[in-house]
Amino acid sequence: MNYTLTEWLNLAFRWTHVFAAIMWVGQTFLFTWLDHTLSKEGQVWMVHSGGFYIVDKQKVPEMLPKTLHWFKWEAAITWLSGVSLFILLYYAGGLISAGNPLELTNMQAIGISLASIVIGWFIYDALWISPLANRWNVAVVISYALLVGAIYGFTHIFSGRAAYLQTGALLGTFMAFNVWVRILPAQRALIAAVKAGGQPNMMLAERAKNRSTHNTFMVVPVVFIMLSNHFPVATYGHAQNWIILAGLVLVGWVAAHLIRSH
Repeated sequence: MNYTLTEWLNLAFRWTHVFAAIMWVGQTFLFTWLDHTLSKEGQVWMVHSGGFYIVDKQKVPEMLPKTLHWFKWEAAITWLSGVSLFILLYYAGGLISAGNPLELTNMQAIGISLASIVIGWFIYDALWISPLANRWNVAVVISYALLVGAIYGFTHIFSGRAAYLQTGALLGTFMAFNVWVRILPAQRALIAAVKAGGQPNMMLAERAKNRSTHNTFMVVPVVFIMLSNHFPVATYGHAQNWIILAGLVLVGWVAAHLIRSH
């Protein structure tokens, strides 16, 4: 592919990815904060840019003669632009196989990359719809152990740089699929029940909220991974790169906890 065209595509995908991610992450943290605050206060009075807003929360959804606003396309655009950028640079550009310790061909490296993302989603999703999901702390420890195992594996299959971005692609896919596979279907089911005059299953709302909570924790290490490309000595280029990333995932989770609790 022509280098100039590749660079323009790189810029376009990256620009779209970052801007869509800002909107998605901002909305996610806003609604998480609202849920946390409304649980304590019942109603929130806010001001922004000269506008004043009063927000309350329905414990059970009720249909009102208003337009229902969905927040979903930001997640789709973020993921699609990120995947496009990953394909352009790492699959088509060969970075997924460059300098890998196993001397894999580009096609072999792509196959492992895709398989790990697909299998990773099913493992993660199965864990969090299993009875273990009711034991939050246990499920979190298992999730972290599995993620560290994946990070260790990636750094021993791919180059350090590719391993970090592969981890970012894995977590980013989890986040997007949480929205489109778990959160949106649950919301649609709740709204359909209300429209039909039935009693909505609020367990669906709780499960959807849990997946949204997951996203607020995953996004912090994902942003770190995006920035790590600029700091090769301290991050992916370090001899203990997998330990550094595993540790910074915990740092990100602590940061997300602090953000969510204030």
